[in-house]
Amino acid sequence: SPRSPAGMLAVVAGLLLALAAGGRGSAAGDQESPPGSRFVCTSLPLDAAGAGCPVPMQGGALPPEEELKATVLQLRETVLQQKETIGSQREAIRELTGKLSRCESADGKSAAGTWKKELGKGKDTMGDLPRDPAQVIDQLSRTMQTLKDRLESLEHQLRANVSYAALPNDLREMLQRRLGDLERQLLSKVAELEDEKSLLHNETSAHRQKTETALNALLERVSELEKGNSAFKSPDEFKVSLPLRTNYLYGKIKKTLPELYAFTVCLWLRSSASPGIGTPFSYAVPGQANEIVLIEWGNNPIELLINDKVAQLPLFISDGKWHHICITWTTRDGMWEAFQDGEKLGTGENLAPWHPIKPGGVLILGQEQDTVGGRFDATQAFVGEMSQFNIWDRVLKAEDIMNIANCSTNMPGNIIPWVDNNVDVFGGATKWPVETCEERLLDL
Repeated sequence: SPRSPAGMLAVVAGLLLALAAGGRGSAAGDQESPPGSRFVCTSLPLDAAGAGCPVPMQGGALPPEEELKATVLQLRETVLQQKETIGSQREAIRELTGKLSRCESADGKSAAGTWKKELGKGKDTMGDLPRDPAQVIDQLSRTMQTLKDRLESLEHQLRANVSYAALPNDLREMLQRRLGDLERQLLSKVAELEDEKSLLHNETSAHRQKTETALNALLERVSELEKGNSAFKSPDEFKVSLPLRTNYLYGKIKKTLPELYAFTVCLWLRSSASPGIGTPFSYAVPGQANEIVLIEWGNNPIELLINDKVAQLPLFISDGKWHHICITWTTRDGMWEAFQDGEKLGTGENLAPWHPIKPGGVLILGQEQDTVGGRFDATQAFVGEMSQFNIWDRVLKAEDIMNIANCSTNMPGNIIPWVDNNVDVFGGATKWPVETCEERLLDL
């Protein structure tokens, strides 16, 4: 009957077979129907229990109940596989959507390219999947295109941000320009300072030159006043007085000697000191304190020293009267001559032969030098008066010496002349007006 279990089972079996055939053909894809065959299901009358659609048997080996159970299990497995596929696709969509959101919020991070590469590998969808496989594929395509567009937008924005950022080369050029500006400013400031320094130096030099000019004018004026107020009738009419035998009374010649190969020294002197008149003059140079010395000390005769070599002179001048003394010397064979009051009293040779007189020394009147300009010995000091101390750089003729001694010729020395402003006195030595040459002659 139509309500019998057998009839119901036949109807359900027919429906399930039709559904199984459609599921295997479209979704599962496990088995395919033979070409040109199809299954047709129609409603059957209630009384047609035994008749109806024939149920095809797979191999004809299993009974209908077993075949139905197998079909149901296969359908259930297919449905489960589709559910797993849909779940995995949804999980991939959620993962890719999260990565895309992080990429959009990353603002130029380098992972964007990697995320795009990962997005391109999977099938990405948004929302629920439709049940039709064709619609699923179409929606997946649209979703992938959307994701690609969004990724391209991100890459374009990233490139734009990088292009507008300060790259290292641009930063280097900017720093170089800034440093160049600072260097130019510094050089300009240095140039200004140099100009100010030069201007200040010029002003200082001009001020110094003006000051030196004023001082020189004052010195010249003072010299003129000193000459105008001098107690001497002429610059050479004075004498130096050394009245005591000490080691601190002396006179000093301001000028020095050049290198000499011959010389003549003449002077007027008066002394009555005993024993010996001492040292009328001495010339010392570095390394040789006795370069030229005229001395009479103790009971020794008057001696002439040249480079510490000694010659005794036949002069007698300790009688307290004025006497004119001249001494000549030449380096050739060390020849020397001694004149007193115009007469030659002695001559000799081999006194420091071939030795030139050294320049740059110190000439002292009245003391013998043990060092250049100092270390005087009181026992060798000159006591008396002297005047007309002159030096020439040649050997004067006997006639010239006679004319000087008898007052017929005034002949100052060409190396050391006897003038007031060339002689300084120290320690109590004094300058006085000297007797005339004729008065000195009468004293002889």
